[in-house]
Amino acid sequence: MSSIKSSSRLVSAFLLLFFVSLQLFASTGIRSYRSISLKEDKIEVVVSDGRYLISPLSSNIFHTTFYPDGKTLKNFSFATDLKPSKVEFNITEEGNNISIKTSGINIRITKSPFSLSYYNGDKFLLSENRGYVATDTLQLLNFSIDKEEVLYGGGARVLGMNRRGNRLMMYNRAHYGYETRSELMNYTLPLFLSSKQYAVLFDNAGLGWLDLDSRGNNQVTYETEFGTPNYYVIAGNDWYDLIKQYTWLTGRQPLPPRWALGNFSSRFGYHSQAETEATVDKFFKEGIPLDAVIIDIYWFGKEITGSMGNLDWYRDSFPNPERMMKKFMNKGVRTILVTEPFILTTSKRWQEAVDNQVLGTDLEGNPYTYDFYFGNTGLVDIFKPEARTWFWNIYKDLTLQGVGGWWGDLGEPEVHPAGLQHINGSADEVHNVYGHEWGKMIYEGYRRDFPEERPFILMRAGYAGSQRYGMIPWSGDVNRTWGGLIPQPEISLQMGMQGLAYMHSDLGGFAGGETIDDELYTRWLQYGVFQPVYRPHAQEHIPAEPVFQNHAPRIRAKKAIELRYKLMPYIYNMAFENSSTGKPLMIPLFFEEPGNQALLTYDSAYMWGNALLVSPVKSAGKTYQSVYLPNGSSWIDFYTREVYAGGREIKVPLNPDNIPVFVKGGSFLPMKREAVASSYYSLEEFDLHYYADPLVGESRYSLYNDDGITPDAQAKGKYEMMEFSSENKINTLKISLKKSYEDKEFSKSGKKINLAVYNLRYMPESIRINGEELRASKWHWSGAGKILHIETSCSLQPVEIEITKKNE
Repeated sequence: MSSIKSSSRLVSAFLLLFFVSLQLFASTGIRSYRSISLKEDKIEVVVSDGRYLISPLSSNIFHTTFYPDGKTLKNFSFATDLKPSKVEFNITEEGNNISIKTSGINIRITKSPFSLSYYNGDKFLLSENRGYVATDTLQLLNFSIDKEEVLYGGGARVLGMNRRGNRLMMYNRAHYGYETRSELMNYTLPLFLSSKQYAVLFDNAGLGWLDLDSRGNNQVTYETEFGTPNYYVIAGNDWYDLIKQYTWLTGRQPLPPRWALGNFSSRFGYHSQAETEATVDKFFKEGIPLDAVIIDIYWFGKEITGSMGNLDWYRDSFPNPERMMKKFMNKGVRTILVTEPFILTTSKRWQEAVDNQVLGTDLEGNPYTYDFYFGNTGLVDIFKPEARTWFWNIYKDLTLQGVGGWWGDLGEPEVHPAGLQHINGSADEVHNVYGHEWGKMIYEGYRRDFPEERPFILMRAGYAGSQRYGMIPWSGDVNRTWGGLIPQPEISLQMGMQGLAYMHSDLGGFAGGETIDDELYTRWLQYGVFQPVYRPHAQEHIPAEPVFQNHAPRIRAKKAIELRYKLMPYIYNMAFENSSTGKPLMIPLFFEEPGNQALLTYDSAYMWGNALLVSPVKSAGKTYQSVYLPNGSSWIDFYTREVYAGGREIKVPLNPDNIPVFVKGGSFLPMKREAVASSYYSLEEFDLHYYADPLVGESRYSLYNDDGITPDAQAKGKYEMMEFSSENKINTLKISLKKSYEDKEFSKSGKKINLAVYNLRYMPESIRINGEELRASKWHWSGAGKILHIETSCSLQPVEIEITKKNE
């Protein structure tokens, strides 16, 4: 949806803060040490201008808060709801030095001159330089870092993978029509991660800045007017461990409903029930799988202005939405409604909102009203319990009508005047967690009132930790150009590292454009197969749906969507891994090859799960593309089966029907043979592709499955888990298939598996299953393609397959 330009108030205020901050350090006194003591499970360090309270939350995470003398500060911490637990640590004091040590992080304090440094074991991470610094209006936390570190984080931006050298504003705001640079977007997270595999989270919701060494003096500074100065230091033993530790702290994404990983029909927007039904019917006529349809602003009003806040069906255009949604559900299609937190003074709910006192106020307690693009408005005070109850009851009633999920739009909030007061603070103090708390309200409402449903919550703005409320972010109103496509992998890779692994783009682009660029549209939708959510979306004058495209892009889009559905077992398993460990869905290549410094800023290709390397096509008219393949294994072209050595960059020809995708040698890749929507999904029979690689002696893969609907299915025991492993030797290949767990809801007769072994470099002499020779009718060898097909099964009883080389 379109955004209005930011007010000059913010720009002016922060230009002033910037110049003030340049002068701060010269006026800062030298901090001196006073004492150290234990306060229950925390360590208190008293210094000349205040006290530190240091909390070991785990062996890899420390929380440090500074309480300056003579100041009473509000707490605007929202990033974690972690319950404290006992952590073993030792304090050692030797002369001028103090050590606070766990089995992971080690804090070293020097008494004089005072310093505080963080280590992971003996590996230096960072240190407070001047630490806490204050003026009458501004608070800073200042650190020293190494000269060579690459820095990531700060939320969703378009700055290149290395964010070092930038001073990042912390104020969620939409950037309409952005392309290859955007310094400020909808998710501004007060967090940075280092190439040294540690992260620092400043848990403060207020307006501020995160300076990632913008002056080239090897310093990071967090600046804000509000809140208690505090930060978390998180250390990882590798990249995956770092993300695991961070999401343990801030929470992990609950497993979404399986249908949320399927194809969406969406645009801004469908004007009527008839138009919506006709669009959904067209997907079925074209044979394109569909799982959800999104109805934007016109569901509650005929015009784009004047009706926001009605939050009820506009029956002139949608005369019987209940019947429409039931019809869709009978086809396996969920209805998603777009909602906003603004209640216009012209809306049907204005007086109700005023009477129930659910709106943000002025200093006198009156509803704060102001003009923005959609009309004169008030804003729901999402922090006020009574307002949350009022707002949720609207969602509840619509859910009972048949609504299957929610899109929260304009939730930065898009316009949030500084004079507006919430129950817990001013607009500027809590701005960055408005969308976070809105998503939390919906998530908790589902847990309470619809406990058998997994919620779908698409939110345009959020905060650190928003993933634990099931929030699915998107990258905003990107321009419908090649320039808009270029930064999308960067945004998703960065956000996956920051815990919000479902960051994705409006496929095809949203803003601008008068005609469709068929090549751009095709390449964007082909990339979409390998982004977390498959959702074409655009302004209404250019249709986003593949069913309305010209013949060639329509056929190619259909092919891409079919591949998405065929990969659903693999993608759903990726979602399960994310919910269990925080592992990103889109993974930077430096996770795969951490010793390669050149990969630290590389986003031309990425891993989609453990098995697939994807290289999007992001410019027009290309016939070849260079792709780097990490070392440690061979790589097999997903489409042609050609084998490439790792540890080098290759140049591959481009095909208009797909983008380059390579399979890591030694990988298992579960797929469905038919592309069907999630309501028809079943793993009673599926294909299991194994990519043999002489460089990979052993490999393992676990495949999770449940009904795709039940919340907390694993915790409830309502799931099944399959384990696959391989042992590849010179003359034999052994593959093991078994179920490690199955609930009674799943068949105990075993899964039918069509096993395909690729890159097998010899013709089998014999194939044995559990020691018995397999009949020739149960397997097939293709010498030209070096592919072996075997019909087998998977149950609680292990299936051991031994493939022996034929003597030559």
